[in-house]
Amino acid sequence: MKSALVPVIVLLSALPVAAQIAMPATGATPFKDASSLKPPAGAKVAIVEFEDLECPLCAQVSPLVRDAMSRYHIPRVHHDFIIPGHMWSRSAAIYARYLEDKVAPQVAEDFRRDVFANQRMISSQDDLQQFARRWFQSHAQQMPFVIDPSGRCAAEVEADCTLGMRVGIRHTPTILVVTSKEWIEVTDPAQLYAAIDRAESDASASVVARPNIGSR
Repeated sequence: MKSALVPVIVLLSALPVAAQIAMPATGATPFKDASSLKPPAGAKVAIVEFEDLECPLCAQVSPLVRDAMSRYHIPRVHHDFIIPGHMWSRSAAIYARYLEDKVAPQVAEDFRRDVFANQRMISSQDDLQQFARRWFQSHAQQMPFVIDPSGRCAAEVEADCTLGMRVGIRHTPTILVVTSKEWIEVTDPAQLYAAIDRAESDASASVVARPNIGSR
């Protein structure tokens, strides 16, 4: 009897913690570690996004993601993922991290969106610095002479990149809709709303199916 149980135990231990779904199924990323793909505390559904501020497709998708957040009233978990060869995206991410840490997360988010909106005007580190200086002034912020003297912001960006490598991110943007039980990769941004609808439906069904132990 004991020997018959062994393959069952092995089989169960091999099951993934969260099931991968891609919408559409074509082009799905073979993720390596899904343990971090969770909504923040208190949220049933969230958007997780890995982006590069120099990525043209990230700039195109950004307004759609913001609209989805507003329409569904769900949070977004942002991660920087720097594409090798991009000349100024790491510096831009450091500027954004400075604003997030020293001013407010929403101010940093506004900076990122404005970088995307003006991406075609930025082709070098000098262009980025000039853009950032104008942006800080127009938003009543004092831009420091050295933006990250301690290297803390750079370390935060690098930690995001390391996380992306561990997860198995291969491109930007990588967009996922996540619940506590599952995660859906949105391989076509046009299906973002459909992915959120599915995640919210699955999350609600999970709550209904959960047995009410206290009623016994």
